[in-house]
Amino acid sequence: MTTLPAQPCHRTSKPPRARGVHLEPGARVASATEPAQSGPAHVTRPVAYDAILLSGFGGPEGPDDVMPFLRNVTRGRGIPDERLEEVAHHYLAFGGASPINEQNRQLRGLLEAALATAGIDLPVYWGNRNWEPYLDEALARAAADGVHRILAIPTSAYSSYSSCRQYREDWADALESAGLQDRLQIDKVRQFFSHPGFVQPFIDGVREAIAAAEQDGHPRSEIEVLFSTHSIPSADAALSGAGQFDGRQGGAYVGQHLAVAEHVMAAVAPEVSWQLVFQSRSGAPSTPWLEPDINDAIGALSDRTAVIIVPSGFVSDHLEVLWDLDREACQTARDAGLWVRRTPTPGTSPEFVDALVDLVRERLAGTPAAERANVTSVGPWFDVCRRGCCAKSTGPCHPAIAGLA
Repeated sequence: MTTLPAQPCHRTSKPPRARGVHLEPGARVASATEPAQSGPAHVTRPVAYDAILLSGFGGPEGPDDVMPFLRNVTRGRGIPDERLEEVAHHYLAFGGASPINEQNRQLRGLLEAALATAGIDLPVYWGNRNWEPYLDEALARAAADGVHRILAIPTSAYSSYSSCRQYREDWADALESAGLQDRLQIDKVRQFFSHPGFVQPFIDGVREAIAAAEQDGHPRSEIEVLFSTHSIPSADAALSGAGQFDGRQGGAYVGQHLAVAEHVMAAVAPEVSWQLVFQSRSGAPSTPWLEPDINDAIGALSDRTAVIIVPSGFVSDHLEVLWDLDREACQTARDAGLWVRRTPTPGTSPEFVDALVDLVRERLAGTPAAERANVTSVGPWFDVCRRGCCAKSTGPCHPAIAGLA
């Protein structure tokens, strides 16, 4: 009898929730390097890091991965498979694979090369929150290589539970799952929405799109620019930013996005009409989420003949950009008889890669906040998340690192 070779075994579950975190004596921040342990808003003492951890959201890479991946994403929310299947068909329309993993593979390689060019000798490990390679696997590899101090880069630019706090929770889960809570120290870079290298690709994209619209006969008075980002529950948005936007609807999440949009339009075309819109709503209809939805905003346009969609809330062209914007929103615009163009995300652009190198450099050097690259009226943001920053409005708080306990 011929014995068939064993098939590769996929791990389908992310690490379990951490039961606690590790605090050094007198520390206020768990699993942090010594300069960050006391919880300064901006760490201005140099830190000799051993490695970089590029932290992704993760995505399926084949049809069999889709449902386990979606269960990881929605863990603890009690969402039945029937509802997950409604989202699964988006992935299956692309062959069951999200482009996000390949994009992060490319970003990792480019970041390693750019660090080397800058004379920064640090390896870059890559781990995902919701699919292979998982964060605990990446941390285990780093520890086996003799790494002790890590600077983590989330692939998300803004402050909210899902784009900041949840990364910090998943790092805590990964440390405990890998048994490395007292062996590895992990700091995070600041939220980088205001870094010029993140913003410049949007400036370039809007400038090129306006020129294309004008060339096709649409004057600036007839163009509407829609800055689109992921909708989140309104109550969660209000908790983002640890009180930095108290009294402003949408908290830091909305405030940061507005600051980016204001800078882009001031740099390109101050006279062109624009608005911040939201996409990819996934909650119960009874729960208020940030509005307007991009499709509703397009439908409400009057005296416009052209619309430019700017995915300003996203780092790369992952599935929610390809489906919700390129397929659905662009089709809504075409159905309304509008000329439409979607601008690029930062992705692996040289400006964005250089921005990540700069974020690493400022922590290696302990650069004072006033000397850090920043182009918006908000920022530079915190290195160490403040108490209660980006908490979730419903359910318990889970253990997290890289922020004040």
